[in-house]
Amino acid sequence: MIPVGAVMSSLLAPAGDIWEHLVENTLPLLLTNTFWLTLGVLFGTGLLGVSLAWITAVYEFPGRGFFTWALLLPLAIPAYVTAFVALGLFDFTGPVQTFLRAWLDSELRWFPDIRSRTGVIVVMSLAFYPYVYLLARNAFVSQGKRSLEVAQSLGFTRRAGFYKVALPMARPWIAGGLMLVLMETLADFGTVAVFNYDTFTTAIYKAWFSLFSLTAASQLASLLILIVFVIIVLEQQFRSRMRYAETRKSQRANRIYLTARYRWSITGFIAAVWSFAFLLPVTQLILWTIESVTSEFDVHRYLEFLWHSVSLSGMAAMITCLIVIMIVYAARRFPGRAMQFAVRTATIGYALPGAVLAIGIFIPLSWLDSRLGELVFTLFEVETGLLIQGTLIIMLLAYLIRFMAVSHYPINGAMQRITPSIEEAAMCMGLHGWTMIRKIHLPMLKSGIFTGAALVFVDVMKEMPITLMTRPFGWDTLAVRIFEMTSEGEWEQAALPALTLVLAGLIPILFFMRQTEQ
Repeated sequence: MIPVGAVMSSLLAPAGDIWEHLVENTLPLLLTNTFWLTLGVLFGTGLLGVSLAWITAVYEFPGRGFFTWALLLPLAIPAYVTAFVALGLFDFTGPVQTFLRAWLDSELRWFPDIRSRTGVIVVMSLAFYPYVYLLARNAFVSQGKRSLEVAQSLGFTRRAGFYKVALPMARPWIAGGLMLVLMETLADFGTVAVFNYDTFTTAIYKAWFSLFSLTAASQLASLLILIVFVIIVLEQQFRSRMRYAETRKSQRANRIYLTARYRWSITGFIAAVWSFAFLLPVTQLILWTIESVTSEFDVHRYLEFLWHSVSLSGMAAMITCLIVIMIVYAARRFPGRAMQFAVRTATIGYALPGAVLAIGIFIPLSWLDSRLGELVFTLFEVETGLLIQGTLIIMLLAYLIRFMAVSHYPINGAMQRITPSIEEAAMCMGLHGWTMIRKIHLPMLKSGIFTGAALVFVDVMKEMPITLMTRPFGWDTLAVRIFEMTSEGEWEQAALPALTLVLAGLIPILFFMRQTEQ
């Protein structure tokens, strides 16, 4: 809660002329852009995620077995990577418009402008729809064809049955997926920065690094925290008034067979979505990577970027999993409301945007750094300079707070599988304390720890605002390299680090699919 308190306390100390400038000239645009962006992305991801989930869960069509899991692959591509690939392909000077102008001998005035609000919404919808697809499909699969059969027995058509019965029954799952999309949209920095589309996250970065006002940046961050908090409260209140339950386990019914025309139309639609969301970006990244490697490629510098990303991700995954193991074990040993509140508070950081966390961590550690320097000078009359700022400590703390919830879910789920009878049997054999943890708990938690570590590792590899705003001087990573190259329009030079991030992002996706198939 310290980062949140540090950010919110800035409201008590206005930033003077800078804040007045932001309110008069910038804040209305930020609110408008953020509102339309979130509304458009929620509509796009809801439409894509729900329709794809319903089709793959209920209908039989050519390629269903492949697309059922392949539609999750866009999760491996960071949204800002999809963004700069889309710009590189569909911009005025890109290969698509260049080819069409030469082929049609026209100026292409009808071609939509990719550098627009609509372009940002489409790119982010293609990047984030798997969140809704994954949860909605789980709901539709659990319903099976039974909900449609019940609706048809009441006189509804198949389409009316979907809207009147199946869709309302899946509302909690769909709402959960849309909440994840909403949090990701509000927290996104790389995509909107690539499109030069000003939102709260870009304004926070500019206030800190362009206006050199940490106070103005923290006040903008506090407004974003208030927006996120209000959304979370409203969603919980909305969910608390509803009850969804099944009296018995749903059996999966046979899938619905359509005519050949509809089957191939469905296949074409899904193939188009998957191609634009995954196949086209990855293919273009591979082509750009081949061009950049054969022309200008500094092996030593690239390996340095790779080492920084891997080492940071490894340290963050190790620290986060160690802390989560202690939290999960403490919650098991000392259950109660106070402990439950502490666990929920400790894992709430995933709802906070990375730019907000970066400022919330930097402010208290900057204060602590100054006090430590004064103490050392008072005791030993030695000027120490900055002890904490400019080190990896700020980055690792921000990663810990941001991604603790990511590793908590799989590790806590594995802990729940360890029944009290196993611990009682171990105590009868003379195992207690650390010995029991080492010989009983850790081996049984291995799969959960591996899953949590893999998720944190990949999330840190892809994370941009925290890394960009808190990294030590010269400590550039693959994500920072992508930001620098895309800011200058060097799409080819950004392809190799982007492709590396995509390959790293495939790790948890493939692991998840392997687990679900077992």
